[in-house]
Amino acid sequence: MIVSIGDLVQDIGIVLERALERDDDTPATITLGGGGQAANFCAWCAAVGEAVRLVTRVGDDETGRRLVADLESRGVEVRVVWAAEPTGAIAVLIDSAGHRTMATQRGASVGLSASDLEAGWFRDAGLLHIPAYSLFLEPIASATRAAIELVREAGGMLAVDLSSAAGLRAYGPSRMAYVLARMKPEVLFATKTEADTLAVPLESLAQVPVLKLGAAGVRVFGRDIAAPQVQAVDPTGAGDAFAASFCAAWLHGSSPVEAAERGVLAASQSVAVAGARPS
Repeated sequence: MIVSIGDLVQDIGIVLERALERDDDTPATITLGGGGQAANFCAWCAAVGEAVRLVTRVGDDETGRRLVADLESRGVEVRVVWAAEPTGAIAVLIDSAGHRTMATQRGASVGLSASDLEAGWFRDAGLLHIPAYSLFLEPIASATRAAIELVREAGGMLAVDLSSAAGLRAYGPSRMAYVLARMKPEVLFATKTEADTLAVPLESLAQVPVLKLGAAGVRVFGRDIAAPQVQAVDPTGAGDAFAASFCAAWLHGSSPVEAAERGVLAASQSVAVAGARPS
């Protein structure tokens, strides 16, 4: 069983047909779908046949109920805390060159507290996936630390994704490096921008450091693994597709390089379709 703790939000995807016109109209393809790094990771885990559970907090509203039902229909076990605050939303703006800009309102998700958790949600976890988003703010950070303790007590492993260079800068790179050094995750995922922001060698913080290089692929233990060439439509969720396939393969005995090879294939498939989840 893989467990992830973190956000389940509404994604509003806006793929521009040309450069954005200020104070005017710009043609675009606009889609609504499920989002949130933890939730996307879980959806991709389920897509490769892995037993997976999401622990999250969403608004007790129509959007929240729809998002939970969608994940459950994909085979994800969802342990949800219903909240009075509204379910969060992320607007993802993708320009004609494929670059993303995200405007985020995390909503109810950041209010998850340690007292909301049940030990049984974590005792059977072979691996706990932790987006750094779940460490940046309280009280969800305290809930995440409590989940880590439960998983470690049961002999499970940790995989951390650094999530956001902007989030790291706001949190404090040295502070995050200290948190990771104490946490000792088995796996650490980072983009090059996130790794440069952290400014501490990834190999000093995790047994398996994985550097994500976008369309170029990934680097594991100094070995570059190229991604297949595809016509990219939407890069949203590609990192989560990679991490999910990597963790599922690694948990079942693949070497880090073998797991990364599976991950880049999944990520390449994900960018060929709109949205952050398997179609």
